[in-house]
Amino acid sequence: MTDVFTLLTLPRTSEAFSALPAQAVAVAPPSSKDTTRSASPPRKIARLDAASDAASAPSSRLGGAADAAADRRGPIVLKVVGHPIAPVAASANEADYALVRRTIRALLDPKEQGALPATYDRVSRACRAAVSEAGRGEGLYDAVKMDLERCVGNIERALVNEERRGVEWLVPFTEACAWFERQVGLLESLLAYLDTLYVAERPLLLSLRQLAYSMFRNSVIMSAQVTQAIIVGITHWLEWERTNGAQHPLRGSLPVLVRHLRAHGLYTDTLESTYLTCTHTFYTNESNTLAASGKLSARDFLRRVHERSVEEAERARAVMPAGSVAGVQDTAESALLTGRLQWLATDALEVLMGERKVEPLQRMYGLFKKVGGLKVLSAAFKLYVQKTVKGIVTDKEHDDEMVTKLLEFKAFADKVVAQCFVDETPSPVPSQPVASSSKAPATAAPAPTPNRDFQYDLQDAFRAGFKARRNTPAEMLAKHMDRALRRGQKGRGDAAFAAELDAVLALYRFTDDMDVFRAFYQRALAKRLLLGRSASDDFERAVLKKLKEQYDPEFGTSDNMFTDLALSRDLMQEFLEHRRRRGTDDSTVQKLTVMVLQRSNWPFSARKTDVDLPRWMQDDLGSYTEYYKKKHQGRKLDWDHALGTATLKTRFKGGEKELSVSLYQAVVLLLFNTDETLSYADIKAQTRLEDGELGRTLQSLACGKKRVLKKEPAGKEVNATDVFRFNADFTDARFQVHINSIQAKETAEETRRTQSSIEADRKHALDAAIVRVMKGKKELHYEQLKTATIEAVRKHFVPEVGMIKQRIQGLVEQEYLRRDEEDMNRYIYVA
Repeated sequence: MTDVFTLLTLPRTSEAFSALPAQAVAVAPPSSKDTTRSASPPRKIARLDAASDAASAPSSRLGGAADAAADRRGPIVLKVVGHPIAPVAASANEADYALVRRTIRALLDPKEQGALPATYDRVSRACRAAVSEAGRGEGLYDAVKMDLERCVGNIERALVNEERRGVEWLVPFTEACAWFERQVGLLESLLAYLDTLYVAERPLLLSLRQLAYSMFRNSVIMSAQVTQAIIVGITHWLEWERTNGAQHPLRGSLPVLVRHLRAHGLYTDTLESTYLTCTHTFYTNESNTLAASGKLSARDFLRRVHERSVEEAERARAVMPAGSVAGVQDTAESALLTGRLQWLATDALEVLMGERKVEPLQRMYGLFKKVGGLKVLSAAFKLYVQKTVKGIVTDKEHDDEMVTKLLEFKAFADKVVAQCFVDETPSPVPSQPVASSSKAPATAAPAPTPNRDFQYDLQDAFRAGFKARRNTPAEMLAKHMDRALRRGQKGRGDAAFAAELDAVLALYRFTDDMDVFRAFYQRALAKRLLLGRSASDDFERAVLKKLKEQYDPEFGTSDNMFTDLALSRDLMQEFLEHRRRRGTDDSTVQKLTVMVLQRSNWPFSARKTDVDLPRWMQDDLGSYTEYYKKKHQGRKLDWDHALGTATLKTRFKGGEKELSVSLYQAVVLLLFNTDETLSYADIKAQTRLEDGELGRTLQSLACGKKRVLKKEPAGKEVNATDVFRFNADFTDARFQVHINSIQAKETAEETRRTQSSIEADRKHALDAAIVRVMKGKKELHYEQLKTATIEAVRKHFVPEVGMIKQRIQGLVEQEYLRRDEEDMNRYIYVA
C-alpha cells in the first residue's frame, strides 16, 4: 500500500521551461467576424516578449534571424494573459502555519494519544501553503528541530528513570525506538513539502529523517547512561544464556534491538563490540577454569571448544546479522584456545591419531587455523609421526610385522593430510566469452588443497623415524616385497596389486640404506626365479623397471637374470634333442633341468663344499657337463645344489604321494631306501652336508608340519645325538606335498652373510670414494673430506661418521693419504 509520503511528495525541481528552446508563438488579433456569437471565456495565453519574437520583430529577415539566435541564448520572459490571480489572505497563511505547528507538536509528544488536529491531506496542503505561499519554511524547520529536541529529551529522561534493569530494560528501550521511528516516518510524510521545497534547495540542511535520527542518536542512544544500560542488558543476557545453557525468555527483544541500532548506525560500536568483548571475557575465564581444574583431558577440551563454538554460532544467527556470526564464533574459539595450543597439539593429536578418526582431526585443524596455531599443530604432527615410525622400526620383537604396520600408518597419515589438513582455494574459472542470452557461469566451488607444510613434515618425519635403526628397515622392506611377489594377486585386480607394491616402494624412499634393500631384494628375486615361486614375471619386470628408473639405477643388472634363464631353457632343449639323436634317451635325464647362470649376474657366492649326490645323479650331471664343454669351450661349470629341487615318488601306508622337496631334502630321503633307521652322524657322513644345512634339512623333514621322518627323541630342535626313521604312517589330503618352503625363506645364517657382504662392500665403496675425492682435490680438511665422501656415496647409503674416520685412518696406514705436519686435521693425497 502506498504511504502518505509517496502520495503527497512532489518533484523537487522542474526543467520544463529551461529545457524548451524559445519559439515564436503567433497570437491572432481579435477578429471582426462572428461578433454576434457569444465571447469565449477568457484564457491565459503565454506569449513571448516582442523583442524575442522572431515573427513580430521589426527587423529585416537576416537581422531577425540573428536576433532570434541571440534570444535563444538569453533568458525567456513569460507573460500571463488573462484575469489576475487573487492573492491569498495573510490570515489563511497564518492558520496553515499554526495547523502545521500543532501537528508537529502532537506527533512528537509521547503523552499525546489523541487524533491529529486535521486530516493527513489537510495537514499536507497546509504545509505546502506555509512553505511555498507564505515563505515560512525556515520557521517550520526550526519548529521541527525544537520539538525534536524536546521529544528526545523526554525519551532520554524516561529511559534513564526506568525502574527495570538488565535484560528487562531493553524492552522499554526498543519500544521507545519503535515509537520514535514510527512518528518520524509519519512526520516525514506529512511535511514532505518542507523537505522538497525548502530543505532540498539548501544543501547544508539535513532532511527531516536525517535530522530526527541524528538527534535521537546523539541525545538518547549515545547518552552515557543509556549506552551503559544497553551494555549491561546485553551482558546480562549473554551470561544468563551461557551459564544456564538455555534461551532467555526475552531473547526476542535482541533482534529488535539490533534492527534499531543498525537503523541509527550504532550497531557495530554499541552492540557488536559489546557482544565480542563479553564473549572473549567469558570464554577466557572458562578456559582458565577448565585448565586449572584438570578435569578435562586434551581431547575432551577440544570437544568442549567445538560444542561451545556451535552454541555461539546458533545464538549469533538468532539475534545478529549474518556477517557478525563468524566474528563471534572466532572470538569464542580464540578465547578458549589461547594459551592451550601446545598442550592440545601434543596430547589431543596423539589421542585422535590413535583413534584413527578423521572428523575430530578435521575440526582440530579448523580450530588451530582460525587462531593462527597451524605451526604448533604441524610441529606436533611431525613429532608424533616420527615417534610412531621410530617405535615401529625399533620394535625388534615384531620385525616381521614392521612393514605391515608402517604401510597401515602411512596410509592413514596420507589420508589425514589429504582430508583433514586441507585449505579451500577457489578453483580458477576459464575466461570465455559468454553470449548475452546465455546464463552467467556459476562460481567454481572451493577445491580442498592439502597443506604443503604438513605434507613436507610427514615426509621428514618418516625419514627421521627410519634413521632410528640402520639396515633392518630396508631389509624388512625387501622381504615384504618378496612375500608379496610370491603370493601374487590372490583374486585382486592388477591395479590393486600394483598399488600395494607402489606403497611398499614409497616407504623405500625413506631409508638411507639403499644398498641393503638392493642386496636382499636381488637375493629374494634370484630365489623366486630359480625355484619358480614368482607369481608373475610381468610384475617382476615392472617392479624392476620402476626400481631402476625411479630409485636406483643399479637394479638394471637384475635384468640379466631373466636373460640367463631364457638361455638356460634353450640350452636344455638342445641337450635333450642331442640325447635323442644319439639314442641315449634315459628316463632320468629326460626329467633333468639345468640352469646355467653367470655368477656375476646372481647374488650368490661360490660354495667351497656341497652335498654328495647319489651316483646316478652325478652321472646325469656329468653327461650335461660334457655336452656343455663341447659346445662352449674354455668355460667352467661349478655346480650349486643349494637351490636345486626334486620330486620324489613315495609310498606310504595310506598310499603313494609325490613329495616336492629341495635337493638337499631329496638326498637325505633317498638314504632311507636302504636303511630304515639312520643317526644324525650317519646322515652327515653320507651326505657331507655342513651342520647348519643338515640341521635345517632334518628339521624341515622331522619337526615341521609335514613330518615324513620321525625323530627320537621327539622335539623341535635337531641334535647330533638324534636318530631318524622313515614315517610310513604320514598322511596328507593332497597327492602332491610341498616340503621345500625352507629354500624360499631367508635363514638367519644367510641374513648374516648378506649383512657381512654389505659391510664389506661399504668399506670398499668408502675407500674408493675417499681416494677419488682426494685425487681430484689433492688436499682437504677433515670436515671437507667427510662432507665430500658422504655426498659421493649417498645414492647407495649414508655412512656413519665413525666409519668414515676408520676408512680415512686405514688409507693413511696404507699410504694413500698423509696428514699435514702443521695441521693434523688436513689430509694430503699421496700419488
